[in-house]
Amino acid sequence: MESHRPFFLFLLLLLPSSSSSSSSSATPNRHRAYPRHLLWSAESLIRDLNLLPGIQELGVGTEADDPSSPGLVERRLDLRILGQSGSEIPVEQLGHHAGYYRLEHTHAAKHLLVGCRMFYFFFESRGRSSDPVVIWLTGGPGCSSELALFYENGPFKIADNMSLIWNDYGWDKVSNIIFVDQPTGTGFSYSTDLRDLRYGEKGVSDDLYDFLQAFFKEHPGFLKNDFYITGESYAGHYIPAAAERIRRGNKEKQGLLLNLKGFAIGNGLTDPAIQYGAYADYALEMGIIGQRAHNSITRIYPVCQLGIKLCGSSGVISCVASLIVCNSIFNAILLLAGDINYYDIRKKCEGSLCYDFSNMEKFLNQESVRDALGVGSRKFVSCSPLVYEAMITDWMKNLEVGIPTLLEDDVKLLVYAGEYDLICNWLGNLRWVNSMEWSGSQIFTKAPFIQFAVRGKEAGILKTHGPLSFLKVHDAGHMVPMDQPETALEMLKRWMKGNLNEEWNITAVAVM
Repeated sequence: MESHRPFFLFLLLLLPSSSSSSSSSATPNRHRAYPRHLLWSAESLIRDLNLLPGIQELGVGTEADDPSSPGLVERRLDLRILGQSGSEIPVEQLGHHAGYYRLEHTHAAKHLLVGCRMFYFFFESRGRSSDPVVIWLTGGPGCSSELALFYENGPFKIADNMSLIWNDYGWDKVSNIIFVDQPTGTGFSYSTDLRDLRYGEKGVSDDLYDFLQAFFKEHPGFLKNDFYITGESYAGHYIPAAAERIRRGNKEKQGLLLNLKGFAIGNGLTDPAIQYGAYADYALEMGIIGQRAHNSITRIYPVCQLGIKLCGSSGVISCVASLIVCNSIFNAILLLAGDINYYDIRKKCEGSLCYDFSNMEKFLNQESVRDALGVGSRKFVSCSPLVYEAMITDWMKNLEVGIPTLLEDDVKLLVYAGEYDLICNWLGNLRWVNSMEWSGSQIFTKAPFIQFAVRGKEAGILKTHGPLSFLKVHDAGHMVPMDQPETALEMLKRWMKGNLNEEWNITAVAVM
């Protein structure tokens, strides 16, 4: 039991008065920012993305549910993709795969006829088989990595007529890339036992480690390739936890030695105590709120900061309380911002939808597609509110704490952020990166920003020292590979080669 129950009640009493005067100098009307009910807020965030989920049906079988099947069941896909692949490898020889991994350390695994399965896609490189292996994790929490596959950096995109079209800037052009539906209950991943829902990063990272062990046993030819973990948004939690789990597994010789070289976090949530403090400053700088509103909203932050401190690494009630009070900062800004798209402030949310990802659900729920993927009659779930709610006490945990050890082991970290994202904005990400204590922190903090150029044009600004790099990407929102696909591909390619500033201008630039 926690000793901070009174703090929970204190926050609930404090919140209405704390945010009642959040008025903008540009907006004469006064607004009262009451906190949303927590579950309503979770479902609202998902609904705003046009990701309309249904809770997974229990007991819907797939071929992977056969207890006699191997731990990893994979199919080679024969996909008809329109356009030119841009590869010297004949299309019919490009290895495209989909499969299920049977998670071993689960309640469902104790029963003979039911199971817990993690679904994934694997696309071999359009370049060389020796290219690095990259795993992509989408956030949410509870949102499928197919979101990135079809709309950001996968090999192809979905046309309105449900055809697949080659993506000229898919990350499979320079890597062998894996897209995983995780945690359990996300996308096509499922368990027939609700006790297998994950509530924190230990369960999530253990599942990913077990999956990667099984994956490389199935594909031993890729084991010696460089390996990178990438993702965005709430994956700012998943990625550091997974990197640390792999490091520990390697050190303790728990399984196959994974050749982890680096991890990249795009517009992520990693250190909430610092990032929530940047919301009002970013909103003011970008003209979303005025000075009076900024002054009012920033008064909530010390209470948010205290809540996160009490949440610590193992809190429960205090973590829920801090989530409520800290999200009141974000919600107060949204009340003043109107119909702004908080994933890209240049755009508006039309009605209740900020983006339309409905083609993905239509495509993946076609019977012919489900048959090809081997998922049986299981309905695809873009984002699961069940998974979201299960991870509520994880939200305010600080995942920066394990990163310095990885940097000291010379594991590279790239933090990148589109400049027009509000919800995981570049300013908050820069602040936590700058505040991180490691052997090179003083040099990194003082390092100037330089231009990050693509084809001779400035595409962002970069600061880097040793294994740590930060890149602010121009003309992009929350989903950088969707908004700036060429820049994102070039970023990945150079970073993995260890030469992010390959095409650069030595002139220092000011941070705006």
